[in-house]
Amino acid sequence: MNLIPDTGGHVRKPRDARSRNRYLARMDLDPDACYRAFGARDARFDGRVFVGVHTTGIYCRPICPARSAKRENVSFYFSAAAAQAAGFRPCLRCRPELSPDTAAWHGTAQTVARALALIEAGALDDGSVEDLAARLGVGGRQLRRLFQQHVGASPLAVAQTRRVLLAKQLIHDTSLTMTEVALASGFGSVRRFNETFGQLFRRPPAALRHSSGTASSDAGAVTIRLPYRPPYDWDAIHAFLAAQAIPGVEAVAPDSYARTIALDGQCGTLVVAPGDDHTLRAIIRFPRMAALPRIIARLRSVFDLPADPARIDAHLAGDPALAPLIAARPGMRAPGAWDGFELAVRTILGQQITVMAATNLAGRLVEAVGVMIHDPVARALGLTHIFPTPHQLAAADIVCLDLMPGTRATALSSLATAVAVDPALLGPYRDLEGAVSQLRSLPGIDDWTAQYIALRALREPDAFPIADIGLQRAMTGLLDRCPTSAELLARAECWRPWRAYAAMHLWASLGMPVRSVYQQDQEERRVA
Repeated sequence: MNLIPDTGGHVRKPRDARSRNRYLARMDLDPDACYRAFGARDARFDGRVFVGVHTTGIYCRPICPARSAKRENVSFYFSAAAAQAAGFRPCLRCRPELSPDTAAWHGTAQTVARALALIEAGALDDGSVEDLAARLGVGGRQLRRLFQQHVGASPLAVAQTRRVLLAKQLIHDTSLTMTEVALASGFGSVRRFNETFGQLFRRPPAALRHSSGTASSDAGAVTIRLPYRPPYDWDAIHAFLAAQAIPGVEAVAPDSYARTIALDGQCGTLVVAPGDDHTLRAIIRFPRMAALPRIIARLRSVFDLPADPARIDAHLAGDPALAPLIAARPGMRAPGAWDGFELAVRTILGQQITVMAATNLAGRLVEAVGVMIHDPVARALGLTHIFPTPHQLAAADIVCLDLMPGTRATALSSLATAVAVDPALLGPYRDLEGAVSQLRSLPGIDDWTAQYIALRALREPDAFPIADIGLQRAMTGLLDRCPTSAELLARAECWRPWRAYAAMHLWASLGMPVRSVYQQDQEERRVA
């Protein structure tokens, strides 16, 4: 690293200008441009770059209200983890934990992007870097090298920064005890939590709460802010989730989304609504605080909070046919799924029938096989069941339930059995081609279904269900003629690596839920 902490915990300046310039070049950062952005408090750079101030040992966001330090007293970093690994501590005024995802998510190696997502989901809380590398199909040494190249910090430093920033946010924004904060942020013990904060902030964690004026939380609930990079089309994602909501499991109010959740054999609920200052507000009720990082990671995936809409929209607007759609819906997101298995089941149920019929069918399946909950808070939200697990669905005789055609029931049983044997089958951030090929080997899953699952459950931004008739109809309105599948696929080459977002824009241009056009076409073919 280009900054070396001294034995007193303070940060020294770089050994020489050459070492700092080498770091900045590797991170593709122009130090003069960065300094101008910080001087102007330019919010467009928020999350893309952080500044370390040598005289104070603090790192800040571009929007920090503090007085700007002199140019010779600052260095710039590609990520909060890089700044923290260099010996800086988070600013208490601009609160780096509330910044959008860093640019390390965007435009870097796919391996690094997938690794960052898995780290956010807790891959290094119980596993090693070698285990993480094995999941990504690379060696541990190669993964560390890629992280230094693209993030400026090691995988362990990124995981540690994630824990510290989440803990800091919980201290500021909730009334959780320090023990609960330690567990909820992924620290293995309260002792380790206290040691880390003492080394980083040179004060105990409770001192941060004393100075922040913590707001009280609802009894039994944790309210947390989830930042995103604007613009954010809340209306579009809210309407999408409303059209797909499974009765008893999900409930969509005029300006909120609620659902039941289950992790490690325990269940709870969550409610998400728009917040202030470019955030969503999530109210999470779950009995085990240690699960909070995973819950937050899944929520960020469902609402596609890591996306960089300006980057994506600028790329897609390069196609004249898409440009009007991009201008009409800035901040369009590609909604994820809370659980890959739940999404896959819902997708198979929706084959060849309308959205309303698929929704009713999913509700009947949940009522027959899912687990009923008796939480009065959940009941008040209209939530009654936990979606069945792969083991529960595999053990159920779906054919005898007489809910659907036998072939579709067989497809669901085969899917449940496959996921019960290999839970990673529907895990996020896998290789697109390999994942689609494996999914298509299962009965009842065609290419459209596999690509749709990849788009929403596997979080593959380049997934593109080419067989979807809705995409062809949307392009017909833009091109004044109906393209063939081959022509559409060729046209979509210039949309890479954001074809999933192009698909969302095309579906939205039709003015109907994403699956309804496909299902309508399948129904027409079946009737014919």
